[in-house]
Amino acid sequence: MEFLLQPLTLLTFLPLVGVLVILFMNSESKNAIRWVALGTSLVTFVVSLWVLTQFDSSNPDLQLEAKYPWIQVAGWNIYYYLAVDGLSILLVLLTAFLTPISLLSTWTAVEERVKDFMIFFLLLEVGMMGVFLAQDLFLFYIFWEFTLVPMYFLIGLWGGPRRVYAAVKFFLYTMAGSILMLVAILFLGIKTDTFNVPTMLARLPDLYATSISPQTQMLLFIAFAAAFAIKVPMWPLHSWLPDAHVEAPTAGSVILAGVLLKMGTYGFLRFNIQLFPDATVAAAPWIALLATIGIIYGAAVSYAQTDVKKLVAYSSVSHLGFVMLGLFALNAQGVAGAILQMINHGLSTGALFLLIGMIYEQTHTREIKVYGGLWKITPIFGTIMLIASLSSMGLPGLNGFIGEFTILLGAFGSEAIGNPWYAGISAIGVIMAAVYILYMFQKVFLGPAGEITEHHELKDLNWREILTVAPLVIFMFWIGLYPKPFFDLLAPAVEKLLSALPL
Repeated sequence: MEFLLQPLTLLTFLPLVGVLVILFMNSESKNAIRWVALGTSLVTFVVSLWVLTQFDSSNPDLQLEAKYPWIQVAGWNIYYYLAVDGLSILLVLLTAFLTPISLLSTWTAVEERVKDFMIFFLLLEVGMMGVFLAQDLFLFYIFWEFTLVPMYFLIGLWGGPRRVYAAVKFFLYTMAGSILMLVAILFLGIKTDTFNVPTMLARLPDLYATSISPQTQMLLFIAFAAAFAIKVPMWPLHSWLPDAHVEAPTAGSVILAGVLLKMGTYGFLRFNIQLFPDATVAAAPWIALLATIGIIYGAAVSYAQTDVKKLVAYSSVSHLGFVMLGLFALNAQGVAGAILQMINHGLSTGALFLLIGMIYEQTHTREIKVYGGLWKITPIFGTIMLIASLSSMGLPGLNGFIGEFTILLGAFGSEAIGNPWYAGISAIGVIMAAVYILYMFQKVFLGPAGEITEHHELKDLNWREILTVAPLVIFMFWIGLYPKPFFDLLAPAVEKLLSALPL
């Protein structure tokens, strides 16, 4: 009983209660199934707030630990080990926050196989929570791979016309990188005689000084980086993302952009930087180069899109490039800004995908050229879309600006990157973001009425749709105007992380 009532165990596995209830419900009771799934996710969110109240922001160490022996055979010391610290607390909260919002968006969008959809979505929440909380590499890998299954079915069963292609591509790309990471995990486990990350961190310095060469450490870094870079996704490993986003149902796109991509950036933060400090410092300029290319490339390709959902999908390549640049600046401003920008991207891009899905339900097209003049017909929709767009492009006063400014500040002064030109070129990406976002907004909402606008009786957002997106807007302004509480949660853990690097 103590195990089940432990806060992080409860937070991780509570969605399974909803899954079990839904399993025994009649498939035709669609609204009842929706309410059970939404209620379960809301209770999970409340538990995440309870975890936050018990979290000591001044403590840089792991907190609320749940550690139990799990697989203890033939010298393999594998633990069920969950814990949270300043590096993960905001991502845990983001996961719990976006899940009920995503489920609420499906109320009229998902009509077929509702029971299956809700089961897969709640299972996905279990996997995502586990990834951010696991402190044993074996357990982490299980959660990491587990998230593939429900997301594969969410895209493959409820996606667009090319959903099977997109789902298989997503699965194969992620699996390819994960195999390399598994080999590296096994190597580390054998060398350190543990998969427990804190214990591994304590033993690795001696091994690096004696039996693990710098070349081997770099190979291990690359093996982990392959899995995480595909998930981010970093240029040039990004090609699965636009297909997955465009074909995924709206809720799938929201959770994919808002949380699943952050599993990659979190992996770099939690494992690459901590486990391989020398390789991290050596690789920082190269990661910064790839991140900078991704920022410019993502922005340029976004401008060329005719499908508004694909435009937002490619913008994620650019925005996550900023996150990677901040992480490998390897200073307090860059890393803290990167973690906050993970949250910002989940809010702004999540809102954009929600809004695109809402108008798609009415028009069944996402082609930019057929819209026009939407502002006059749907002023509430237009206003919220404008706020989300300005947030995405980094307008001062909204959340995106805080993250990008802090990242660029860290990158300009980074000793690890060693070249301020990366930050200077990346800053151009901010301007390019304004170009493609404002271009999209002008074509869809302003100017003369397009084919869709003229021939469809479009309705403005209803109360359910407003309630779905309003919490995201509130946080856009909160972080944009008063980010101090968020930085306070991060600061001690970020300082501890950086203190262990050979800089």
